[in-house]
Amino acid sequence: MDETLKKRFTELANRSYHQGIYCFTHFLDLAGRSDFMSLLPSLPPVPWKLFGGAEGCERQMLRFGSEELCGYDQAFPIAILRIAPLSAKFAEPLTHRDYLGSLMALGMERELLGDIVVRKEAAYLFCEDRIAPYIVEHFVQARHTSLSCEIIPELPDGALFETKRVLVQVASQRVDALVAHVFKMSRGDAQALFPAGKIFVSGRLCESPGHPPRPGDVISVRGFGRFRYAGVESLSKKGKENTVVELFV
Repeated sequence: MDETLKKRFTELANRSYHQGIYCFTHFLDLAGRSDFMSLLPSLPPVPWKLFGGAEGCERQMLRFGSEELCGYDQAFPIAILRIAPLSAKFAEPLTHRDYLGSLMALGMERELLGDIVVRKEAAYLFCEDRIAPYIVEHFVQARHTSLSCEIIPELPDGALFETKRVLVQVASQRVDALVAHVFKMSRGDAQALFPAGKIFVSGRLCESPGHPPRPGDVISVRGFGRFRYAGVESLSKKGKENTVVELFV
């Protein structure tokens, strides 16, 4: 566990609990979220919530406090930015890496930035609201493409995080088997990801290849992607379990 992060969680939880105020972390990655869940039993009994700006965000901010505890409501200090090419006709096909690399070149610290969701017409960035005006003013280019960046009050209609239904056949409902089939790797390669700390199930580090997922669990594999486990749909003639997952694309 990251000892600096552990100390920060403890400090914020105590401050919220004893002073009756809301306290927020920066954006946490999967490892940070997992560390928090492991530490939770030792923290004071203060209400908490994880949120990244929209349902489905992987990078999330942690808030200690509640309206009941604090006597008032306070939203997460998260801004939503819409980023689009100034001229769609001459725009390059930009990737998540392109957007993130250009943001980091502006001197942004990764913990201040949440998810970057790339869609055909635009990209959407979640960030701490205090740095949003700076990004709007200075984030004007990624690779050779000129950009327009604006703060928007809410996301457009429709699913921000798109998934594709995938049917895989496995002998048993184990995370390692699902990872191997979904990302088309050998069972041994999939199992090697567990001791390397690359597998997370619903935000918690998973160290057991044989862990049985539950419907609704989001299985994240660092460097490969993530999918939502939906469950067994039917049995094949050979006794394999036809399993449905929703792959994030």
